[in-house]
Amino acid sequence: MATYNWPEALGLCLKSLIAQTDRDFEIIVADDGSGPSTKKVIDAILSQSSITIKHVWQEDDGCRKTRIANKAIEASEGNYLVFLDGDCLAQTDFIFQHRKLAKARHMVTGSRILLSEKLTKTVLSNNQWNFVDFKNHIFQNRISGDINKIAQLLIKRGDGSWRNFKRFYWRRIKGCNMACWKEDALAINGFDESLVGWAHEDADFVFRLEHHGIQRKSGSWATEVIHLYHRVRDQSLNTASIERLKEKIKIMQESSA
Repeated sequence: MATYNWPEALGLCLKSLIAQTDRDFEIIVADDGSGPSTKKVIDAILSQSSITIKHVWQEDDGCRKTRIANKAIEASEGNYLVFLDGDCLAQTDFIFQHRKLAKARHMVTGSRILLSEKLTKTVLSNNQWNFVDFKNHIFQNRISGDINKIAQLLIKRGDGSWRNFKRFYWRRIKGCNMACWKEDALAINGFDESLVGWAHEDADFVFRLEHHGIQRKSGSWATEVIHLYHRVRDQSLNTASIERLKEKIKIMQESSA
């Protein structure tokens, strides 16, 4: 779980994980240099959780999400990795659904449901995460425009070949909700640590997994996370990052043709 200096959101995210129906997993917080308030939140949740929680931290030296993600992968003891951001809340069957979709030589990329700034403030002010209560108000919140979609919270679809991507499609990849086998992540040397800031490191990771022969599956209509509103981070390097990624993809595809 990636986080940086938003302890209120992180606390709710952790609470949504310790409320999972499937409890056979560990939590690793990949902390890109947050202050003491984040550790305080983690310690408080840890004291009331039967699920193992590890806090992997590095000094704040700009956005180095790729580096701390690799440290978290190294610290993991499980053989399957589910990536989540600390500003996302998990449905109670999030781990259960990811486990159902897990398959050798496959990875999963899921999607997210967006909350408005208003609803995000309400959710955070409660300081508790009750998915049943949240779900009971989704029609009202959809009508008011405070949530962008709700069907995925009501309908879950099973596995099948329809989930398999036929080719690499770098859009619709969300680093806040994806999963792969640890051995596959290690085989491609994890995330590219030369990618810093707004660098589409998640798309790069997915492409290199596919290039390594891993089949990408869609986790939509099964694993959706609920994304809290926040201002978009600095995207000044967005265009350059996209062009760099496209060039990298082109070179790798040509070299294997």
